[in-house]
Amino acid sequence: MGDVLWTPPADVRERSRIGDYLRWLAEHRGLEFADYDALWQWSVTDLSAFWRSVWDWFDVVAHTPPTATLTDRTMPGTRWFPGATLNYAENVLRMPGLGDDDPVVIAHGQTRAPETLTAAQLREQVRRVAAGLRRLGVGKGDRVAAYAPNIPETYVLLLATASLGAIFSSCAPEFGTRSVTDRWQQIEPTVLVAVDGYRYGDKPVDRRAEVAAIRAALPSLRHTVGIAYLDPAGEAPEGALSWAELAAETDEPPAFTPVPFDHPLYVLYSSGTTGLPKPIVHGHGGILLEHLKMLALHHDLGPGDRFFWFTTTGWMMWNFLVSGPAVGAAIVLFDGNPGHPDLGALWRLAAETGTTYFGTSAPFLLACRKAGLVPKENADLSALRGVGSTGAPLPVEGFTWVYENVGDRLQLQSLSGGTDVCTGFVGGVPLLPVHAGEITCRALGAKVEARSANGTPVIGQLGELVITEPMPSMPVGFWNDTDGSRYREAYFEVYPGVWRHGDWITINERGGCVITGRSDATLNRGGVRLGTAEFYSVVEGLDEVVDSVVVHLEDDEGGAGELLLFVVLAPGLELDDELRRKICRELRTALSPRHVPDEIHQVRAVPRTLSAKKLEVPVKKILTGTPVDNAAARGALANPESLTAFAAFAQRRANAEDPTPA
Repeated sequence: MGDVLWTPPADVRERSRIGDYLRWLAEHRGLEFADYDALWQWSVTDLSAFWRSVWDWFDVVAHTPPTATLTDRTMPGTRWFPGATLNYAENVLRMPGLGDDDPVVIAHGQTRAPETLTAAQLREQVRRVAAGLRRLGVGKGDRVAAYAPNIPETYVLLLATASLGAIFSSCAPEFGTRSVTDRWQQIEPTVLVAVDGYRYGDKPVDRRAEVAAIRAALPSLRHTVGIAYLDPAGEAPEGALSWAELAAETDEPPAFTPVPFDHPLYVLYSSGTTGLPKPIVHGHGGILLEHLKMLALHHDLGPGDRFFWFTTTGWMMWNFLVSGPAVGAAIVLFDGNPGHPDLGALWRLAAETGTTYFGTSAPFLLACRKAGLVPKENADLSALRGVGSTGAPLPVEGFTWVYENVGDRLQLQSLSGGTDVCTGFVGGVPLLPVHAGEITCRALGAKVEARSANGTPVIGQLGELVITEPMPSMPVGFWNDTDGSRYREAYFEVYPGVWRHGDWITINERGGCVITGRSDATLNRGGVRLGTAEFYSVVEGLDEVVDSVVVHLEDDEGGAGELLLFVVLAPGLELDDELRRKICRELRTALSPRHVPDEIHQVRAVPRTLSAKKLEVPVKKILTGTPVDNAAARGALANPESLTAFAAFAQRRANAEDPTPA
């Protein structure tokens, strides 16, 4: 690890937004910073000065000013910008640097023709839909739910809802009924906006039955609005309004309800793999400040940029993407199958839309690498300045592939964060070079540390990822968690007063970070902790292996336990002893003898969440005897049937039969 793949240009401070910010700090605050590390140290030490500088530099639109920047630094319980009132939607729709006729939403998909909204058109649609929601009786604190994909209507609905001080929540339409009702029965929405279906590639997917079931399961609903997306000539569901009726012409002027800094903006959800999804409440001010900081200072986005991230409305990256106009960047929305008709589709979309920042997931980049794709030969990517990767750790070979096959002048930013903070707290920055296999830095204002087993901070060693100072975008709380007990239990139980995120991280001397998987899925062999990410990097680098999951079953007697590897093979292949030996040889050579599994078995599919994360922990629970329905909430899975093979495997092991999964 550590090969330098990209170096900032000599004049980076003259050309970047973080350079503008540094000059402003010098001129208006008398603060000079020699390098990024010095700036980061200040940002996590003098929290009040740093976050106030973000507020002032971005010129946040507020209705009443704050009486302070934060009340105290105790977690949980910090209050940010007390006394301030503002509105997230008002700040986004300001769209600094964009004229009325400039495009700001560029939407492509597989269900209908591309659509572009100018700044003026976006403001007009939000004004109309806000008036429509007001006619339906929606006001401050009411919940509006969207069962809709990554299309302009969903974005307009979010901004219109926020403008009223109401609370937004979205589920992607590939979510099944149970997944949706598990989420929305908790927050009791009064209005549901839903599509009739969508296309995934060239396959139509009708969702009218699911919409009917969701309506029946939500007694709190007073109104339903139908978007005729799959069938533009279709009727709205019985008793429902059409989107055109909601967005009807009106004389009502645009209005933004001023709300306190921590007033709920939207509810996001944990994956809910082992119980009901946690309803994570995010506030107007915290999300606004965090996204302004991250999008402009870290991703270097501003007027003239086209910002794309491949995401659905069920993943927090959608919420992150759609804050783009707040820094003057146009956003590119895509709805559909990213592999249709081939893996080059999104790269061609980037070329067609003039995308300057292309965000995706590590698994997508690795799939492109495995397919032998060379995007720069198939698409004009000359506008591309940045590539973002998240969702899973990106290994060295992923970095190398991007620089060899996408472009050698762009900045690759691998980042990690979570739904819990709706951002990345480790990522990239224009001021620092890119090292292969490494997340460049800890983000401004994010006091990320690695903690050893005894709770002390460590450098150059694997540790628990913790955040030791509050951030404005930490949740306002969990819905219906009146005493805060679920919130405290989720993040603050292990280290009181310190946020424990649940990842393993190594932070090196230069501040670079490597995340090696979830700490609750760690492989611990003979006292040596092994992250799962490096394991998958080797196994899935083999041509024969499409996907894999590894679990470590501890030995109650304190022995080495058992390391079990399950592989999904390329079509037509069967696992035999020769392939087993090859896999073991690769792991021993690339990693260590400790990484060699005790058993390797073939399965048809690896269980994944709806946002494509592997489920090591539920697999481990099933293998140690937990019934499937107790180990994982099937509605949270993209492929719940995949668990059956592991349950059968566990049963055969218990009966001491040949335990090869079906």
